[in-house]
Amino acid sequence: MRKPPLRLAGALAVALFGLSACGGDAGARLELTAALPDRVAGGTEIRIGDPAIQAVVRASGLDKELADAGVEVRWANISGGPQSIQAFRADKLDCSAVADIPSLFAAWTGTSTKIVFQSVVVDPVNHPIYQLGVAPGVTVASLADLRGKKIAYSAGQAQGALVLRVLQKAGLTRDDVTLVELTSTGDSYVTALGSKAVDVAPIGAANVKIYKAKYPGGGAILTGIRDDASTLYCLTSSVQDAEKAAALKVYVGVRAKALLWQNANPDGYAKAYLQETQGLSEADAKDVVATEGAKGIPATWDNALTRLQQTADLLAEQQNRDKLDVTTLVDRRFEPVEAEAAGADVVTGDAA
Repeated sequence: MRKPPLRLAGALAVALFGLSACGGDAGARLELTAALPDRVAGGTEIRIGDPAIQAVVRASGLDKELADAGVEVRWANISGGPQSIQAFRADKLDCSAVADIPSLFAAWTGTSTKIVFQSVVVDPVNHPIYQLGVAPGVTVASLADLRGKKIAYSAGQAQGALVLRVLQKAGLTRDDVTLVELTSTGDSYVTALGSKAVDVAPIGAANVKIYKAKYPGGGAILTGIRDDASTLYCLTSSVQDAEKAAALKVYVGVRAKALLWQNANPDGYAKAYLQETQGLSEADAKDVVATEGAKGIPATWDNALTRLQQTADLLAEQQNRDKLDVTTLVDRRFEPVEAEAAGADVVTGDAA
């Protein structure tokens, strides 16, 4: 998920030292074509970076469901591509909540992962994840106005892919703008805009009001591009561990229920995560909830994979990467698990 309200993320080093390389001895190897185990071995631990869901699970009481199933979650204050890939490489994490781009870059940089969870925004047109923040004193009224601008860009993150898709939609190329390499962590993009280090940067739609208040004269425009992909991806070695795979099966079902609880209890979500964890005021937290929109569990991953393949093809072309078949990056054994947990609330059709 991309991406939370303004707040400096915890340093990766701190997050990693808070984790141990534990999780018990490796369980029996589970082939990727084998059925997911139904029974969790006692004491099975999974190391997960999923801060928003962590808060929701506790607030909703779904942590009891995990405990009753014998699943122990070692939570990590990690999310996003760069942090999660680094933690994967250090074998300090099993799974992390991200958009769809990190799975591509994990593959391109030699880290084998599998997506085990997909969710969408129910109304993605009216509730985009990102808007294009515009620095004070800079005029950008439409995408065509991006020509000649300095744009914040991070190749391995969802924001970077969005920039390339925006340029494509505007009929512009990378040569028509100046891409400024800058990893989006915490409020780095907002600070870059406020200091005029860049003219334009994708910022969380939920942060726009805060950005404008902090930097008078700053603005934002809509991209008109769907950007709501949200996943949980895991080390392939973790889903090949029979004990962890069984625990992940439980976690995926609980995660689906947690998102539905979040939709039904916006005030509870705002308090548990946005206020108590992210440090927002009550008023700002309510604004964020309204901006984010309801989350949906897709009945099938087909549409999400079509969009991911299109993005992978674009990045391969624009960044001189190898072609990827994105079906190799997902573990569709978990697809019916989340759909079953959502029940009648699954999202079907184009919205998925």
